[in-house]
Amino acid sequence: MNRSRLAVLALLAVAAAWGSTFFLTKDLLTRMDVADYLALRFLIASVALLLVYPTAIAKLSRLDRGRAVALGITYGIAQLVQTEGLRHTDASVSGFVTGMYVVFTPLLAAVILRHKIGRWAWIAVVLATIGLGVLSLRGMTMGNGELLTLASAGLYALHIIGLGAWSTPENAFGLSALQMVVITCVCAIGAIPGGFSAPTGARDWVSVIYMALVAGALALIVQTWAQAHLTPTRAAIAMTMEPVFASAFAVLFGTESVTLRMLVGGALVLSAMYLVELAPRRKFEAEVQHLAQ
Repeated sequence: MNRSRLAVLALLAVAAAWGSTFFLTKDLLTRMDVADYLALRFLIASVALLLVYPTAIAKLSRLDRGRAVALGITYGIAQLVQTEGLRHTDASVSGFVTGMYVVFTPLLAAVILRHKIGRWAWIAVVLATIGLGVLSLRGMTMGNGELLTLASAGLYALHIIGLGAWSTPENAFGLSALQMVVITCVCAIGAIPGGFSAPTGARDWVSVIYMALVAGALALIVQTWAQAHLTPTRAAIAMTMEPVFASAFAVLFGTESVTLRMLVGGALVLSAMYLVELAPRRKFEAEVQHLAQ
């Protein structure tokens, strides 16, 4: 139970790191192509991981290497598809539709892994979805942009499920490093048609390096380790805190102000987090009581 709770806290830290990049990325992409930014960000993250632990990939089993490649391709394509969808829809709608991985994850886990999803988990999924909607939506139509973003949400859900099924505390670093290399290759392929460009100013380089090392390399290692201790559904609900953190950082360091939508949406997502944490605790207490009888 303690290790599981630590894993949830670790995923909340990952969500905070991702949320902190929103206003930085929004500013950076006014001066840099999306695919170029992604390729550079993940390249820096890959180099950092390989420098820290050069033999991590070599120590993976052949099976783990194949799994890491599959996970990296899935995540890399999701990034490109989501980005292409963002070109054709509002950022607020994109944020909400991307967050639909919180719905896809338990559905796909039930089908692929034969996981039984409990009542409290489903209630938490509904609450998190409503919270995402309150935080993000200001009207929505379903067009090509939304459909592409929905597809990326499905791919992110598959990535979450794959990490939950294949990651262990022992292979977390190697799995993260090889995934990062593969993600870099996928994004670089996406950058080829328009040619590659790099940041021109010192501030942009600082933003890219921060997002590569903290919200990229470190976040993926922590996510991979944490998902070795959690069900995919529980992990997905923890990661829906990303837009809540994004709103908080936008208020603290950006130009946005606190609104009722932020407070209500954030409260709903926090309620989902509380429920998903309460459910396993109740199950554990019930088992203890049963053994004591």
